[in-house]
Amino acid sequence: MQDKLNYFRKATLSLKISEFEVPPMQDLLIIGKKAPIGPEAVKRMAQALSPEQFTIVKLEHAKIEAVLIRNSLLQMLDERLLMQIIMEEADRLISDNMVLRSELKISVSVQREVELQ
Repeated sequence: MQDKLNYFRKATLSLKISEFEVPPMQDLLIIGKKAPIGPEAVKRMAQALSPEQFTIVKLEHAKIEAVLIRNSLLQMLDERLLMQIIMEEADRLISDNMVLRSELKISVSVQREVELQ
């Protein structure tokens, strides 16, 4: 009888709302080798929706065929380094029939020392 008095049920909801973006991809798409949409179709979609904004990078990987990436990111970081990081993180999440969408923000921190006069 005591247990029923202390028993309760509750649910917690978490709702995240963000602005709808066109194109419906963010900074990069990671395309699995057996994904329903291949790199060429993704490239055409990106070109139609956001001309000259994305580059497709084809890869030699067991599960990942290519990455569509925003050009501005490639201008900020070395492509090889960026792909290495993306592959290391995506490899844990992706299967060969998936397409993952990702947001990648780069922030630069600069600290300088100057001589006082």
